[in-house]
Amino acid sequence: METPANLMEKLSESVEAYSRTTFESKKLKALQTTAVLIPPLVSHFSVVPVVFLFALVLNIGVALCLGDLLGKNYHGFFVVAAFNLVAASVLHFLFPGWIRKTVIDLIIKEALD
Repeated sequence: METPANLMEKLSESVEAYSRTTFESKKLKALQTTAVLIPPLVSHFSVVPVVFLFALVLNIGVALCLGDLLGKNYHGFFVVAAFNLVAASVLHFLFPGWIRKTVIDLIIKEALD
């Protein structure tokens, strides 16, 4: 017949083994989530500088073309700047949480897949 001390020792070993297994399981789940989540975010964020550079060059080209049409180069830059200000204001005031919500949805979607 087993003594209470032996039973407590077995219980303690079982709890320790369960704790170790649970910890390893959580660690592997976190690693899997990170491995699934990070690569798409890196690829999306690596495209941002390219799009920014494209938009910059496009704005300069449009401004120079408009400047030729209006007679002075700086007039084209004023027109493009005004357009960019209107576009930014529309995005800011009409879609206040749209970009934030889109990024959060992307992160959650990648984490749950």
